[in-house]
Amino acid sequence: MAKTSTSPKTTKATPETVPVLVPLALPAPYDYLVPKGDHVEPGAFVVVPLGPVKYLAAVWRRPEGDEAPSIPRKKLREILEIFDDVPKLPKVSMDFAEWVANYTLAPLGMVLRMMMSAGSAFQPPAPRYGVRLEGPPPERMTPARARVLEAARNGLIWVKSSLAEAAGVSPGVIDGLVDAGTLTTEPLPDWHAMPLDPSRERATLNEEQAQAAKELLEYTRDGFAVTLLDGVTGSGKTEVYFEAIAQCLERGQQALVLMPEIALTSQFIARCEERFGAKPAEWHSGVSPSTRGRVWRAVAEIKAKLVVGARSALFLPFPDLGLIVVDEEHDQAYKQEDRVAYQARDMAVVRGHLGHCPVVLSSATPSIETLVNAEQGRYWHIRIGTRYKAAALPALQAVDMRKSPPERGRWLSPALTEVMAETLERGEQVLLFLNRRGYAPVTLCRKCGFRFECPNCSAWLVEHRFRHRLECHHCGKFVPLPHECPSCSTEESLVACGPGIERIAEEVAELFPEARRALLSSDLTPSIADLRETLREIEEREVDIVIGTQLVAKGHHFPGLALVGVIDGDLGLAQGDPRAAERTFQLLSQVTGRAGREAIPGRGLIQTYMPEHPVIAALVAGDRDAFYAQEIEARREAGMPPFGRLASILVTAGNRAVAEGYAREVARAAPPAEKIQVLGPAEAPLSVIRGRYRYRLLVKATREADLQAYLRVWLGNVPKARGDTRLGVDIDPYSFL
Repeated sequence: MAKTSTSPKTTKATPETVPVLVPLALPAPYDYLVPKGDHVEPGAFVVVPLGPVKYLAAVWRRPEGDEAPSIPRKKLREILEIFDDVPKLPKVSMDFAEWVANYTLAPLGMVLRMMMSAGSAFQPPAPRYGVRLEGPPPERMTPARARVLEAARNGLIWVKSSLAEAAGVSPGVIDGLVDAGTLTTEPLPDWHAMPLDPSRERATLNEEQAQAAKELLEYTRDGFAVTLLDGVTGSGKTEVYFEAIAQCLERGQQALVLMPEIALTSQFIARCEERFGAKPAEWHSGVSPSTRGRVWRAVAEIKAKLVVGARSALFLPFPDLGLIVVDEEHDQAYKQEDRVAYQARDMAVVRGHLGHCPVVLSSATPSIETLVNAEQGRYWHIRIGTRYKAAALPALQAVDMRKSPPERGRWLSPALTEVMAETLERGEQVLLFLNRRGYAPVTLCRKCGFRFECPNCSAWLVEHRFRHRLECHHCGKFVPLPHECPSCSTEESLVACGPGIERIAEEVAELFPEARRALLSSDLTPSIADLRETLREIEEREVDIVIGTQLVAKGHHFPGLALVGVIDGDLGLAQGDPRAAERTFQLLSQVTGRAGREAIPGRGLIQTYMPEHPVIAALVAGDRDAFYAQEIEARREAGMPPFGRLASILVTAGNRAVAEGYAREVARAAPPAEKIQVLGPAEAPLSVIRGRYRYRLLVKATREADLQAYLRVWLGNVPKARGDTRLGVDIDPYSFL
């Protein structure tokens, strides 16, 4: 724990009173007494009692003009500890927390909780040790050990986990080389020991990229502005915004790059190191708690000048943030739906505005919200229409499954397998994409028709044959794969219906037994190290056929990839979701855009039963602008975002009647409003998750309506939820399940 404050004594005879925000579901700070002789300022971290429990909390500030409440001092409790050795929360972070809480209608304490998510940052930093190659080679040499020695030849001090990842080995291999005396253990340098060099040699940009970089530098030179960097897949958008990062670093300010998936950070970190001579700080769920604490402090102390992270990195305590880049800004992963529901792309724009720093939104398939803002002049818009090194965009073709169906019991059409065979003969790589994990989405009994359903959710159990179990993708419930039907006890009567990527892998193994295969799915590569090792193998062409889910669609660069086959191009279109067409277009554009990124010509085949669908037709024709124009006009006519606003109210309870009854009470309390419409309640499409019944109300408003004010009045009149009933609010919802 931290020491009690040793700050200079004040001359006040009466202890001062300060508001303190506790990181719980509390709407506002509570007042506490400062210990006699001490003084604390807004942003300082303290320990306070709340009920019988002690909490690490933050001293907040009072709104301008507000005075301390006239509460008798004897009723106030005293701050127990003051953390003098922990950097204070910057004012801009406090402004941001209040803005997010007001917009999302989340308790302010829960937003603070996100800002305090690195517990080890509030403890004295522990010494850190790494390894360096100094001793003689080991007596017993293995391929894994040889890769470690090759990676460590640069003579630098490595973090054990980083060296293991770079060499594609387990941490145990590193420990064995330490025991053998080949690697020595040494203290790791501090964050600022290896500074980033913005003047380091840049990549050679073509004429179009150089013009884009010139414009971007102008738009990001000074103060708040938002720029959409809109370039086709493989057009070198990263190298272009690296120029803006370099400009920011030259000013001595901090830069933040948000990425939608942890899997993307490995390639990006390597590119950053090549461009700036040192690695940036990483912030995501795969980083260890101790490292998270060090990153949090390094950011707060302005030692970490460049941070690459997931959406939560937006809530780090940057005192001098000079640039925010949101890479793949269209990606749905930027939307958080639990606890505080927020859209990181939109909140990045808010953070930039509050901190007077520029924001860059980068994508090959921008979100409609961002594109409309650019068209209406709110954002600058830079387009890059050609690929880097003059590589051509892949030629796309729809495979009509009605005319070229696969053999019975198979899922790959003859048209696709024929092109696969030709591609493999040339020594080029193939990617097969299906956004469905597991072996099969439904398993049933041929005799009695029994289907395996999750006991906790209104969802089927998905067969995962490689792991010999049936699993629910919503609550995680799993059962061993049975040999007989649990309903009629018939043996060997269970049949898998529909394909997942494991089933596609099985078919590929039969068709191309000599081909080296790799599966990319979140459940098959559970650790970041495993995932990054698989990506490395694909990059270095140690794999012939990649079979993957949406993990393969995001930002990867595979030089040898020539063919992308989409197994089910219709999968995302059969949803009652206003963004279904947009998401499908983005996803299929991104995944087919992995092909032909260097000298090898690229090709994409999309298996579909609806080749005439506007999404499929636009993809094949390469007419992105026509698709977006049609989709934007449809949104405008329907008053849907970005031309209208939505909010979702979700009521859940352990009993169906209770959930429905309370949802109806909530609906009855809705005040009438001319520009706001309340729809529902209705049972959610996924009516039960984790044993809780779900009812949804949808609020639709015009752009000019004050949706938050309306919801505050409405929810203030709603009867208090009883028992285990819960009510959640999601402003700007992205999921309607």
